[in-house]
Order: sequence, then C-alpha cells, then structure tokens
Amino acid sequence: MKAPLTALALLLAAPAAAQDEMSVMLDWFVNPDHGPIILAEELGYFEEAGLEVEVIAPADPADPPKMAATGSVDLAISYQPQLHLQVAEGMPLMRVGTLVATPLNCLLVLDDGPVAQIGDLEDRKVGFSVAGVEEALLSAMLGQAGLGTGDVELVNVNWSLSPALMSGQVDAVIGAFRNFELNQMEIEGVAGRCFYPEEQGVPTYDELIYVANPETMDAGMIRRFLGATEKATQYIVNHPQESWELFAATSTELQDELNEKAWADTLPRFALRPEALDAGRYQRFESFLHEAGLIGDTRPVTALAVDLGAE
Repeated sequence: MKAPLTALALLLAAPAAAQDEMSVMLDWFVNPDHGPIILAEELGYFEEAGLEVEVIAPADPADPPKMAATGSVDLAISYQPQLHLQVAEGMPLMRVGTLVATPLNCLLVLDDGPVAQIGDLEDRKVGFSVAGVEEALLSAMLGQAGLGTGDVELVNVNWSLSPALMSGQVDAVIGAFRNFELNQMEIEGVAGRCFYPEEQGVPTYDELIYVANPETMDAGMIRRFLGATEKATQYIVNHPQESWELFAATSTELQDELNEKAWADTLPRFALRPEALDAGRYQRFESFLHEAGLIGDTRPVTALAVDLGAE
C-alpha cells in the first residue's frame, strides 16, 4: 500500500496548474451590463476554466475595439452596430461572442412631454452622443412617421442624455439605454418613455458583443471564457437576488438604487448562449447600414462574426 499512498501524497503536494492569462476590456466602467463577467470571476468559473482574467475599464469608450484590433487586449466589449462600420473601415475585428443579445438603445422622451408619437418630433430637438449609427437608427424611426433627420434639429449632448432631456435642452434623445436612463429619470422623479428601435423600423441586433482580432486571437481560450460566462449567466437567471448581491459586493459604487434597478432590467437580456451566432441578424443589419448610406459594399457574415462553438 505504500506506493499508492506515496503517489497520492505527491499528487496532493503538486502545485496547481498555471492559469492562462487573458485580458478583457469593457465598453465602459463596470455596471450591470457586465454581470456575467463579474459573476464568472466571483463564482470561480474562470479559475475552473484555467483562466486568469484581467478586466479593464477603458479611459475612453472609443478605445476597446481599437485595443482588440491591435492585439493590446485579447477581447473587447463593443456594439454590433459599430462593428459593421469598423470592419467596413478596415479594422481587423470579428464578433466572437455576445454579452447582451437585445437592443438597449432607445429614443427617450418625457412621459408627459409634447412627444406622444414619433411624428410629434417634427421641428423639435433630438439629442445624440455618437454620430453615424445613432443617426441611422433615428432616421429609420422617423421614416415610420414619414419624416427624416432634416425634419428635426440634431443636438450633440455628448453623454449627458437624460439631463439634457429633463432640463428641456432637447425634446428627445437617441442612444439612451432603456435599463439605465429610464431608471435614472424615475429615481429623480421624472417619468420617461422609450420608443424602441426594433419596434420602429430598425432590424434587431445584439447590443453588446465580444470582439477580437481574427488573425491573432486564441480561439480555444476565448471558448473557455465564453463557457465560463455562459455558466455565470445560468446562475444569474436561476438566482437573481443572490447574483445581484454578489455583483454589488464587488464595489461600493455599485451599491445604489440605480444599479439595482438596472440589474433587474438587464438580467433577461443577457445572451444565454454567448457563443451562438444569429447570422441572419448580422446580414440584415449590414444591409440596413448599406441602405442608410453608412457603408459601401456589404460584406458576408463570415467577415463580421464567427460561432466558435460550431467550429
């Protein structure tokens, strides 16, 4: 019996296998949109997958896709609409997974304001933060009422969306996230109302996606990362309150009413199968941007996105 016992002792004494280091740049500071990533870390799912994941918040929200394209980070969180434009511009990026599988963007107005329907925006001011995609979304939505962007006054309010609306600087804002700005206004005692792009002439899309440089990415490592976040998403769905408490405990800045409300609103929008790709969704949005004049020739889905689980 000595030999087996000695072998067991050596096995127990052996150091843990080294974890593969991986860097992921968020699209913004940590918030409920990133729940599966934070929970995968807190619940030990990354460690189980043999990963040591460094989560990085960007200094500038425009940085993440650029950092992924140059290989400065292994993965970055970005937006499907922006991916189409960036690939059209020649940026070496590929969608490798999905974090939030429904649009969050909306056209936000005051609930008791002068805009009861899209057509009421004629000759009124609409605030925006990001030129290009947001203007295309707005144009499609206005088109449902027989209007165009020339029928409204566009005002760049930077990232001050709900404050610009509540102060009366503008009559509506495009680019507001339905899980944040609506709750922020409610907390401040001002009721808001959203017009949803996917109900107003815009093809539905993935709001938050993982992008990587297809030439330099480690597909196997990314699969393990997505597997861990899928497991975390299942935990979130099964244990919404416990997962919120785990998430909020990671930072005192998250422990407020806005983040708790946003958590509840974001939970049903997380991708249950982050690897899975809806090719038709990407093709339809590529065609939408082409028709809007934001891209020239259209690209096949294989130039934009990959389903690593199908490889």
